[in-house]
Amino acid sequence: MLHDPGSYTAPPLIETIDLAAEEMDTLKNLGQELAGIAALPVHRDKAALWRKLNDLESERPMVWINEIPWHEMNVNEELTLRCKDPWARELEDRLRKEIYQWKHMPADMVVSDFIECLLAIHSTDFGVHEDVDIARTDEASDIVSRHFNVQIKEPEDLEKIKMPVLTHYAEMTELAFEAMTDLFADIIPVQKVGQTHIWFSPWDYLIRWWGIQEAMIDLITRPQLVHDAVERMVQAWMTELDQFEEQNLLSLDCRNIRIGSGGYGYTGELPGGGYDPDRVRPKNMWGCSNAQIFSDVSPEMHWEFAIEHDLKWLARWGLTYYGCCEPLDKKMSLLKKIPNLRKISVSPWNDMARVVKEAGSDYVLSVKPSPAIFAEERWNPERAKQEIHRVLELSGRACHIEFIMKDISTVSYKPERLWEWETLTMETIQDYYE
Repeated sequence: MLHDPGSYTAPPLIETIDLAAEEMDTLKNLGQELAGIAALPVHRDKAALWRKLNDLESERPMVWINEIPWHEMNVNEELTLRCKDPWARELEDRLRKEIYQWKHMPADMVVSDFIECLLAIHSTDFGVHEDVDIARTDEASDIVSRHFNVQIKEPEDLEKIKMPVLTHYAEMTELAFEAMTDLFADIIPVQKVGQTHIWFSPWDYLIRWWGIQEAMIDLITRPQLVHDAVERMVQAWMTELDQFEEQNLLSLDCRNIRIGSGGYGYTGELPGGGYDPDRVRPKNMWGCSNAQIFSDVSPEMHWEFAIEHDLKWLARWGLTYYGCCEPLDKKMSLLKKIPNLRKISVSPWNDMARVVKEAGSDYVLSVKPSPAIFAEERWNPERAKQEIHRVLELSGRACHIEFIMKDISTVSYKPERLWEWETLTMETIQDYYE
């Protein structure tokens, strides 16, 4: 994640990667297993289906699982890390999770036939980080309740929001690339990957610094202050994006890369005409935005204090995705003003019938089934199946749909619930489309 509103990420350390023999063996074995999975022809087939979905020519709804409570998922030590070196542990963790997901809950997951070596990119961020009081129900989980302490109260406080400075630590990138290339030689290729999809969400940040009640009141009592704050955040992101482009640090996301809060970005419409493979630009990629805190804000205010500001950012991308948890069923007329919009988030709080009627076949509907079902004392797979079937019936095969199971805070330490959800969802879709 490029930015974390809760903390500041320090620049990467430039140091030699020196692994023990057993650490190298562990990583090589995982690479070998992943290479075997990636060689399966099903990934080409799934990629083609995702491409048809995003090109509005879908054959069936697609399914993907994301935002998994990994601390509850370990079975038979499949996720237990063996490496000691921090760099090796991070790589091992990434490989183990990808293999685990493929083994237990693949749905329409696509596994790349290469391993990514991410460029060592660092941003100085926006200069403000959340000041919170935290309440926990599970010490092993990073899902917590937060009370935000207000840091933006007056116009002068907007000066706390800084323009980011972007740096590529090329030496660290080369050290990692050489280490990975040596590890996985004759096993699976390694490719350098720059910044792919960027999660753009000014209100996710502002609300943490402003306070929820305070910000909502200021929409009415101090609208100019709110406009100035949102505009400063948009300009901060734009300043950073300029640096990504100038330093040639972007990589295409029209593949098995998550787009917005939804599924993969495969599409035949990107990277688009005039694409230079040696210099990826925003117009070759997907953009996104959302305003989750505006769930109960009127359409007029949602437009004025969010989307209208976002348009400058959204206009820079080839295609865009809008939304996350906020219900948008009563705001579809606003979204239709975004000229390059392709995918719309449909969270559990939407009236699905209204969304289907408003969207028709003009967009991909990124449907988010409620993850609350996993937290209940008694697992009810039949109800989970009914939820999927209800969406299929409402859409009547006229819509382009992806089912994205996300925001999974807990599976009640019963990972098989999530495995079963994947199986029943895939079977329900298959039965419906026979």
